[in-house]
Amino acid sequence: MKNKIIQDALINNYAIPQFNINNLEWIKTILSECNNLNSPVILGVSTSAAKYMCGYKNVVNMVNNIKEYLNIKIPTIIHLDHATTYEECVSAIDAGFDSVMIDASSSLLTDNIKLTNQVCNYAHKHNVLVEAEIGHISEDININCTSVEDANNFYKQTDIDLLAAAVGTAHGCYNVKPHIQYDLITKIKESTNLPLVLHGGSGLSDECLKKCIKNGINKINFNTELQLAWSKELKSYLKENKDVYDPRKIITAGCNSMQEVIRHYIKILGSFDRYYETDNN
Repeated sequence: MKNKIIQDALINNYAIPQFNINNLEWIKTILSECNNLNSPVILGVSTSAAKYMCGYKNVVNMVNNIKEYLNIKIPTIIHLDHATTYEECVSAIDAGFDSVMIDASSSLLTDNIKLTNQVCNYAHKHNVLVEAEIGHISEDININCTSVEDANNFYKQTDIDLLAAAVGTAHGCYNVKPHIQYDLITKIKESTNLPLVLHGGSGLSDECLKKCIKNGINKINFNTELQLAWSKELKSYLKENKDVYDPRKIITAGCNSMQEVIRHYIKILGSFDRYYETDNN
C-alpha cells in the first residue's frame, strides 16, 4: 500500500505533502484537515521530535490511536525524517514506522551508498519505504546541488524508493530569494525515474511549487511554515487572553492557522481527492 501511494503520485504527476508533527495537537490537526480534503499524507518525525514525544513507539501509538478515534480514512505514512544512522532507522522500523529517510549526504558518495543499502536491506524486509539524500539541501546552489551523474549512480547502486536531491531549496526560513534549478529536477527525473522529494517547501511561492511538481517532484516537505503560523496565532491569543491558564486552550490556540496552511498546500500540490478506500491503511 505504501508504495502504491507514492507510485500514484509519480504516475499522475502530483505531490504528496509531508507535514512534520511535534505533538498530539499537530497530529490531530494535520490528520483532520487531510481527511477533510481526501488527501494522502506523510507525517514527518525528526529524531529530536521523536525523543520529545517519548520515543518512536509512542509516536506510532499516538498516530494510530488518533486515527482510530477520529475515524481517519485517508492513506497515511509515518516517516522518520533525516535519520543519520542505521540504528535510528532500525529503531523506527521496529516501532512500526512506514518509511525512513537515511541522510548520509554529508558523507562521501560511496559511503552514502553503502549506508543507504544497509538501511534498504533491513527496511524492505519489513515493507518499509526508504528515502535518501544526495547533495546538500542549502541555498548555495553553486556548491551543494546534486549532479545528474551522482543521482544516476546513486539510483543504479541503491534500492531506494524516493530520492531527495538538492536543487536550490533550504530548510527553515529563506534568508535570500531561492533560485530553484528546475531543469536539474527534470534531468534527474529523466535519469532515475524515481519519485523525487523537495525539502524546504516552506516559503516557496505557489508558482514555484507547481513548477517543481511539473518538472518531477512527487513529495514536498513542510514544517517551518506550520510552526510560524501556529506560533504567531498562539502569541496573539496569549496577548488577548492574559487570564487563560488552561494548557489545552493555550496549546490548541494556534491550530486554526495551521489548518489554513495545510488546506492551501494540499490544493497547490494536487493531492486532494486522491483517497481510495481499498488502499487505506
